[in-house]
Amino acid sequence: MTELNKPKENADLVVKPIVEQVQAGDIHAYTEIIRRFQKQIYIYCYYLLNNKEEAEDAAQDIFIKGLENINRFSYTVSFSAWLYKIAHNHCIDLTKKKNKRFKFIQSFQKQHVHDSVQNHESKYDDIIHELLDKLNAEEKRILLLRSIEEYSFDEIASIMELKPATVRKKYERLRKKLIHEKKLGGGYLEHSFKTEG
Repeated sequence: MTELNKPKENADLVVKPIVEQVQAGDIHAYTEIIRRFQKQIYIYCYYLLNNKEEAEDAAQDIFIKGLENINRFSYTVSFSAWLYKIAHNHCIDLTKKKNKRFKFIQSFQKQHVHDSVQNHESKYDDIIHELLDKLNAEEKRILLLRSIEEYSFDEIASIMELKPATVRKKYERLRKKLIHEKKLGGGYLEHSFKTEG
């Protein structure tokens, strides 16, 4: 086990008794699960949906779905991976529903980026947005789960319902695609990608 995976594994150990409380009928204990995962799930949704309000609504819906389905959860995967699978499927559904107007919204956001709150974002956030704009929806999900959330290829495969080898190949392809992007300075980007495990 790598050092990077230890905090995530410890977090799952801390969450396990809370999950068991909720499964036993203590619905109020679920607020602790929301507290622990709210920011991560929101950020994941935000980078996939590219819209603050939609990401907030999506995160709420995801936690509702998590509560409604928590009795189906078992520790074949970590609780966080299970929750991300719900988020993954929910965001795919949202993207499909708004697909007709999705390109219009994206172009509108790009045109008005300096008139919004986004003009206060750091340079790092701008780089992330620029990187994600170059990727298709599947590549975005893999990159976010791997580089930001630090999930293993096995966990990402479980979340996205793919084979681990397929996830690894897709990740390597998108990694090379972004590293060779001269506009963003390939050498700098190489440090952002997790390659082991």
